[in-house]
Amino acid sequence: MNNKLGIFLGMFFISLRLIAADDRNVVNAELKSVTVYKSGAEMQHFASANLKLGANELIIEHVSNMVDINSIQIKAPSEVTIMGVEFSNNYLPATEKTPHIKILEDSIEHLRDAIGKLDLLIANDNDLLGVLKLNRDIKGTQTGLSVAELMKLMDYYKVKTIELQNEISVLNDKRTKLMSVRTTLRSQLREEQNKNVTVAGRLILQLSAVAGGKYDFAISYITPSAHWVPNYDIKVENTKSPFHLVYKANITQTTGIEWKKVKLSLSTSTPNQYGTAPILNSWFLKYNVPIATPRYKKYGDANVEAYKESVEDAVVEDEKIEEPRMVLRGNRSITTNNDPIYVIDGKVSTAAYAKSINPSQIKSVNVLKGAGATAIYGPSGANGAIIITLKKGLEDYVSTGENALNVNFDIDIPYTVPTNGKPQTATLKVMDVNAEYKHYAVPKLDKEVYLMAYVTEWQQLSLLPGNANIILEGTYVGKTYIDPNSTLDTLSFTLGKDKRVAVKREKLADYSSVKFLGTNKLQKFTYEITVKNNKKEPVELLLKDQFPLTTNKEIEVELIEDGKAEVNTDLGILNWKMSLNGGESKKIRFTYSVKYPKEKLLNIN
Repeated sequence: MNNKLGIFLGMFFISLRLIAADDRNVVNAELKSVTVYKSGAEMQHFASANLKLGANELIIEHVSNMVDINSIQIKAPSEVTIMGVEFSNNYLPATEKTPHIKILEDSIEHLRDAIGKLDLLIANDNDLLGVLKLNRDIKGTQTGLSVAELMKLMDYYKVKTIELQNEISVLNDKRTKLMSVRTTLRSQLREEQNKNVTVAGRLILQLSAVAGGKYDFAISYITPSAHWVPNYDIKVENTKSPFHLVYKANITQTTGIEWKKVKLSLSTSTPNQYGTAPILNSWFLKYNVPIATPRYKKYGDANVEAYKESVEDAVVEDEKIEEPRMVLRGNRSITTNNDPIYVIDGKVSTAAYAKSINPSQIKSVNVLKGAGATAIYGPSGANGAIIITLKKGLEDYVSTGENALNVNFDIDIPYTVPTNGKPQTATLKVMDVNAEYKHYAVPKLDKEVYLMAYVTEWQQLSLLPGNANIILEGTYVGKTYIDPNSTLDTLSFTLGKDKRVAVKREKLADYSSVKFLGTNKLQKFTYEITVKNNKKEPVELLLKDQFPLTTNKEIEVELIEDGKAEVNTDLGILNWKMSLNGGESKKIRFTYSVKYPKEKLLNIN
């Protein structure tokens, strides 16, 4: 009965597969390029399928598991009419285990068997210990044993018990080590499995073909399951040279499909933005009429303006790109007796090797004629030299394009990003940035002195808000934040604390006083700030402090001595710009007074 049932179910599922194969055409989409935005990504695929005359249902697998339906664009040949498009998820994708996963699973299975055998041995020894204990108790109740027999029996129990306990201890140690290895392998297996596809998307197309044949389709859409975040490394070798700014991107995607060797671009824009530009209406003044409203009633409903989504049509062109060829000028005029030398990254090479290099890997080509080549390379350069510099880091393969609203970073080599939700770091470009370095201190708030970098014309760097790692003189000192959303002409950020420049602020009691003038109280405050440069080289320091302000007519504030500071009377800020030679110290003193009614309490310090 069971065999018949099994044969019936097998035939039933085979019939279903045959019916599905007759009615449905399933193909996999090949991912060609991805444009990653600050939030979301545009993915472009290519698919090819054989269609029959008339109506067809085409299922395109291996697309993202999350898709903005309104953004789907499909370009089909003119012989094919797209009647409908449907998106769904495939929770049972046919995934093939990688060799690494197979090795991990086999190792875990082997360890499971080994641990099971150890468990049996440990259980057997524990049973033997139980038998010995039980037998000892039985013998102990018997009478008539001689002293010699009793001592011999006790020695046997002792030796056998110790032997079994030692064996159990050794087995438990082996089991603990195997369990630890198995836990590590399981953790690594989970890490590998997270890289695989668990849920993928599919597009179901209803098509009509005027003739049977093979047709190509270009698919593009926006997915929210990807983004990139800018990150920076600021490397300062010394305060006399420009710093190195490494512009990086942390790319994350959970689209359900691996981005394997695709053409990758990063854009600073955000797709599907909502909203319209604001419009000013006439502003009429009117008196406010107070209305007694109970507390339990609402004051009114908020007006909510609804915005309609505006989606631009995107056309995906299926273009064939020919591989570029490297042509060296003048090579046709060079005879076998007048060959130039080829210098690749500073090393003399052969012409055959130079011409075998992929042109996309070449950063620059320079040609030196006879005299110039001979001056550098000697007699071997008499016929000229072709100097080739190759691209090295990823930043050499990134080209930057700017338009009215955003900046695009195009990576010229195929790039891979796994679908595991972990950031993948890509270096976009490395720049030498001119900066002015100054020390900065506000001793009223902080006893530390900070080293600051000030950058002018920073708008040309195409920066985005992001964290930056600070490497000062080869040592990592911490993080800072770059905020380019500023209206200031100069961009400033903190490089860290400089312990070799000290600052001290103290209130001078001998120069501070309290007096009573009639109904008023007059307090005078004098502070002294000492700054010392404990470094060998000179430093530029911006020092700040403040004096109080008032809007109360009963309170009078007077800045008596400013210590030769630049005074901002609107903010009550004192600024000192000073230069300190190595080992030099300076003192600054400022005084202000406050007069207010003596019966009042005022927090001045």
